[in-house]
Amino acid sequence: MNHVIPAEVITPAVLIDVDILDRNIDRMASNMLNRGLQLRPHVKTHKTLEIARKQLAAGAVGITVATIGEAEVFAADGVNDIFIAYPLWVEAPHAERLRALAAKCRLAVGVDSAESATAMGRRLGADAGSVEVLIEVDSGHHRSGVLPEEVVDVARAASSAGLNVAGVFTFPGHSYKPGMPTGAASNENEALGRAAAALTSAGFEVRTISGGSTPTALISGETMASELRPGVYVFGDAQQLELERCTWDDVALTVAATVVSRHEAAGGNVRRVVVDAGSKILGSDRPDWATGFARLPEYPEARVTALSEHHATVVWPDSSELPALGTRLRVIPNHVCLAMNLVDEVTVVRDGSVVDTWSVAARGRNN
Repeated sequence: MNHVIPAEVITPAVLIDVDILDRNIDRMASNMLNRGLQLRPHVKTHKTLEIARKQLAAGAVGITVATIGEAEVFAADGVNDIFIAYPLWVEAPHAERLRALAAKCRLAVGVDSAESATAMGRRLGADAGSVEVLIEVDSGHHRSGVLPEEVVDVARAASSAGLNVAGVFTFPGHSYKPGMPTGAASNENEALGRAAAALTSAGFEVRTISGGSTPTALISGETMASELRPGVYVFGDAQQLELERCTWDDVALTVAATVVSRHEAAGGNVRRVVVDAGSKILGSDRPDWATGFARLPEYPEARVTALSEHHATVVWPDSSELPALGTRLRVIPNHVCLAMNLVDEVTVVRDGSVVDTWSVAARGRNN
């Protein structure tokens, strides 16, 4: 990672090192190819057309999105294979948008109840067969999804509603805890296998078995999945660092920030600085196991201990000189997906120089 912040960058600003980005994209694509798996990256991480184009050019079979709005943005750019990995509840306006999408691309959506499948089929009417559905399975994250043994009831309801049942999917979100990625990958594999077997036994053709998260995607070994859907891998972030799923050299996205306040140790106070990158650009996500709200690549022992909207308080290690006012620093967000959804554009750099600016095209497309 080149730590130089180009002089023309006005802080705070999101910077993307394009060489690291390309390396991350190629590494994941090569890993999937070597394992005989299809890669369908989740683009809610970056929401950016240029990055999706790179992922598709590297071999991704299509993309994953979280919302109909995200799907619309990428379909308009020519992406022809999209999975909305979310248990949609479809009302009449959603149905109109799904019809339009299905006319442009191969479209799959998630369901996790007989009721939602029935409602979707009813609202889509004669067009229900143009939309594939994947049934979401709970593999241990305990958010949405049904138990593996419950997928048949959902599939039968979907089929009766005229929908095209294509398979199953899961998100092993419990992989986002220290020591959990390997166990979560095992849970995912078991749940997908049981769910796929249940559908097959009930007479359904299982064409797609979809899983994956960034913490689990590169864990070797056999998998029941036919495709994986990691997202954060393109950038890396402080969570992935602390989970040991990436290294400092793998982090492609940082926030350029300026020291606007500094406080030497006095009267029992800790040594600290404040930078101009707060929650409105870093995001405020901090799981209970994280050591701070963000990390600094140049100063691994420093910790962002507090965030306000436009302030980040950084407790400074005794081993390093406290930076002067006006010093420009790079900050790695805890959860990079939030940071991308907080800015209209990002600055693309290579070897310390600005080479491009990309619009965050799907920013705010939350429905």
